[in-house]
Amino acid sequence: MRDKILEKSNELFLNLGFKSVTMDEIASSLGVSKKTIYKYFKNKTELIDAVALHIFNSICCGIDGICELNLNPINELFSIKRLILENLKDEKSSPQYQLQKYYPKIYASLKQKQFHVMQDCVIENLKKGIENKLYRDTIDLEFISRIYFNGMIGIKDKDLFPLTKYSMNTLMNYYLEYHLRGICTEKGIQQLENQLKLK
Repeated sequence: MRDKILEKSNELFLNLGFKSVTMDEIASSLGVSKKTIYKYFKNKTELIDAVALHIFNSICCGIDGICELNLNPINELFSIKRLILENLKDEKSSPQYQLQKYYPKIYASLKQKQFHVMQDCVIENLKKGIENKLYRDTIDLEFISRIYFNGMIGIKDKDLFPLTKYSMNTLMNYYLEYHLRGICTEKGIQQLENQLKLK
């Protein structure tokens, strides 16, 4: 039952937002009483924490799966982008923004986890890109991985990039192109151009 509650809450939170969904709505869409939910989660904050971790873990598993495919590093970044969008349903409710605003403790802890996972993943991607002569060998891996993470968090800022003006897919495509043009060799740029034709 705990998994069912997580799945349904995940769907509702991503579509309608963490703030607007009530425990009553979750219970009614599951066809159970609120008491049943409280058996597993003592309050809404605890449920949100569990859902945020659930989303994070399923994205991490998906990213690991993509990395194991040993794709060309540029294709790998675009595959990860597609996976994130599928999991976050194009972020119509801007979950990160809502967490940051209404549940700052959960947001801070999640951001820390994201940073550690993403930094390892990005550094691996950068090393592979340099080996394949797709990325310049003069780049500073640590700096690029941190600036990449910062940019990925930045494009989800609804005040800077309102969802009425940009879809999350568009923002991620723009950002990946911006990131890659800064670090690619000529061979890498060619690969990037091919990938951009597919989007």
